[in-house]
Amino acid sequence: MSSVEIIDVTPRDGLQNEAVSVSAENKVELIARLVELGARRIEAVSFVSPRHVPQMADADEVMAALPRVDGVSYIGLVVNERGADRAVAAGVDELNFVVPTTDAFASKNQNTTVAAAVQSAIYAGNRAAEAGIPYTVSFAVSLGCPYVGDVSVDDVLRAVRPVLDGTAVAEIELADTIGSGTPWSVTELFAGVQAVSEVPIRAHFHETRHTSLANTAAALALGVRRFDGSVGGLGGCPFAPGAAGNVSTEDLAWFLQRGGFDHGLDVDRAIETGRWICSLVEVEPRSGLAAAGFFPRA
Repeated sequence: MSSVEIIDVTPRDGLQNEAVSVSAENKVELIARLVELGARRIEAVSFVSPRHVPQMADADEVMAALPRVDGVSYIGLVVNERGADRAVAAGVDELNFVVPTTDAFASKNQNTTVAAAVQSAIYAGNRAAEAGIPYTVSFAVSLGCPYVGDVSVDDVLRAVRPVLDGTAVAEIELADTIGSGTPWSVTELFAGVQAVSEVPIRAHFHETRHTSLANTAAALALGVRRFDGSVGGLGGCPFAPGAAGNVSTEDLAWFLQRGGFDHGLDVDRAIETGRWICSLVEVEPRSGLAAAGFFPRA
């Protein structure tokens, strides 16, 4: 059975766009539940402006309270150099830096440009190297931008190449931030990046147009074995109007399991955890399994 890694991003991407904020105590409880259901890489916090993303204002407090479990890695996401410094100081196990692939989204999301974000990503990569922690660069709106529409493979590569030339990167994340990707555009983009880099690719799909599992299949066909998910299908970007949540961890895990891939997660517990966290933010779970159940069980 082939192994696939599911990176759970509920505590960060799942919660950052919800109207109801979750306490630091409940975030720590959420992360503990994710560990118990088998998650081994968890995007626990983001070190961003509390004025723009108030749901993440307690990142330092959350990191300080997290239980340290052998084999479990807590990821901190950042969007600028100050965030990288904060994340390293807070003791994250991995650092993830966001580089937008369009200037329009860079301006709205990070008050910067693609070129400037690339330089900041190089700085963050060097900080990660100094701290001895793995470094991921997430290329946002790689399959479509809410402000300019389609994003070409060349546009993405114009951001990817200088980052790879400037610093050591353990993982490239290609993010369909607004859920506009299709299996055909995923195939074109991921193959295009694989043609210029041997760095492992991590896929980040949103469910806006209900293509996330089809996109997962397309990425799997190209050998991608790292995928983000969020229990309950929570998620979204404050600066991407209309974008729905992430592909749910439980739907993703069920889909991969039915394809013969081993992911190490307890799907029933993922459904339960999704229902629990959704109740805290006062929304209904958005996953298919929350509605239909884990069937078949063979």
